[in-house]
Amino acid sequence: MSVFDPLHEVAFRAFGQDVIWSDMTGNLIGLAALALGWRRSVWTWPAQLLSGIVLIAAYASAQLGGGVGKQLLVIVVALWGWRQWRNGRQEAADGQIAVRFATARERLLLAAGAVAGTLAVGWLFTAVPSLSWNPWPDAYIFVGTLVAMVAQARGLVEFWFAWLLVDVVGVPLAFSSGLAFSGLVYVFYLVLVLWGMRDWWRRSSAPAARPVLEGAAA
Repeated sequence: MSVFDPLHEVAFRAFGQDVIWSDMTGNLIGLAALALGWRRSVWTWPAQLLSGIVLIAAYASAQLGGGVGKQLLVIVVALWGWRQWRNGRQEAADGQIAVRFATARERLLLAAGAVAGTLAVGWLFTAVPSLSWNPWPDAYIFVGTLVAMVAQARGLVEFWFAWLLVDVVGVPLAFSSGLAFSGLVYVFYLVLVLWGMRDWWRRSSAPAARPVLEGAAA
């Protein structure tokens, strides 16, 4: 018996589908991670890391190798983001992470990465159907999530715009696919995204209180 076995049990049934503990727990931790990101707390990254680990258990139980692979990549980005916020970011006057708008070059790189990444991942998902049941929307959401995490790691307000674009597709896709619980979580994501966007936008002009730490990443 594995320590993860209890996570594979059904927590409750809603909207005609079984919701297992790992799926529910992983998504709720992910929701908490987004809320911590709004508060500019470094704990957003351990929460994203834990969410990825729990969701790996969920995908593995459903024998969805593609889902496991995607969460492994999310975990890698979360570890990098955690390091960025711990060692390479300025602090604002309130002691939290300082945020700013991206430069024109950074925006171009994020947009180009999103387009190129979606095309590459969508092609891969199409070529290997076992990786995804809905290749192009899945690729869009997956790459969009990674782009949002990269922007968050760099303290960019555009992080929230990226999440907003993910939610625009994620909410209707989840509900139309019969994944009511995931769709509901995406709705809460959308609310947090709008609040977080407003807060980071307002704070983007706040002066930094401390310089970038020595040895920090560029």
